[in-house]
Amino acid sequence: MSYQVKEIYFTLQGEGAQTGRAAVFLRFAGCNLWSGLERDRADAVCKFCDTDFVGVDGPGGGKFSTAETLVDAVNHCWTSLSPTGGEGKGEGDAGNQKLEIRSLKDSVSASNSDFRLPGSDFKQPPHPNPLPQGGRGRPLVVCTGGEPLLQLDEALIDALHVRGFEIAIETNGTIAAPSGIDWICVSPKSNAELKQRRGNELKLVYPQSNALPEKFASLHFEHFFLQPMDGPSREANTQAAIKYCLSHPQWRLSLQTHKLIGIP
Repeated sequence: MSYQVKEIYFTLQGEGAQTGRAAVFLRFAGCNLWSGLERDRADAVCKFCDTDFVGVDGPGGGKFSTAETLVDAVNHCWTSLSPTGGEGKGEGDAGNQKLEIRSLKDSVSASNSDFRLPGSDFKQPPHPNPLPQGGRGRPLVVCTGGEPLLQLDEALIDALHVRGFEIAIETNGTIAAPSGIDWICVSPKSNAELKQRRGNELKLVYPQSNALPEKFASLHFEHFFLQPMDGPSREANTQAAIKYCLSHPQWRLSLQTHKLIGIP
C-alpha cells in the first residue's frame, strides 16, 4: 500500500492525556467526514474542522510507496530531535518545518482569527520493544489527519514498532482500529456512526448537536475529555465545558495548549 501524507513534524502534544509529550506528528491526507474543500463544508458530516489535510504539500509531506520509506521519514524527524523537524522522503515535494514559539499574547490573538480544532477495562497489549536507554524516552508518533485510519495499516504499524515507536492515533472513530496501536484517542462527531467504542481517551469537541457527553459516558475509555469548540464562540464554549466538567467529574477539560504557546 502507498501512503499520502500531508505533513510530518516534531512538536509537543498539545491536548488530551499526553499533553506536553514530545512527538512526531504524522498527518495523513484525506478524511471520510469532509473533503477538506470549502465548497463541500455545508454538506459535510463534520462542519467545524479547519485542519488542512488536502494534498501532500505540507512540511515533510509526500507520497510514500512503502511503509518502510514512510517510517524512514518519521524516524529521521525524531532522531534529529530538532525544531526543524524532518524531511519527507515521498515522491512529492517535501519542505522543512520550523517550530516557532511566539509570545502568549500573539498566540492567543492569532487563534481568534485562525482557530484550530483539536473507569475502563480496556488495556493495551504489552509493547514488543523495550524502552530505549539513555534518558530519551520511547519515541512517540501521533498519527492524525484528516482520518488516519483510512491509511494506517498493519504493515505501517509493524514497521513503526520495529523502529521502537509507540504509536498513537487521533481518530473520529468511524473506522475500527487495527490491532497493535498503543494509544487510541477517539473524537466523536455528530451524526457519524461510532465504530471504535473503546480506547485510551475519548475527546469530545464541545458542544455538538446530537453528540451530548451522556451518549458516550458508558463507553470503555480510560480518560474522558471535553474540548471547547474553537471559533467565534470559543469563550462561551469554554465556560460551558467548565460547567459541565464541574458537575460531571468523570469528564476532564482539555485545552489546546499548543495554541497558547504558539507551536504546531
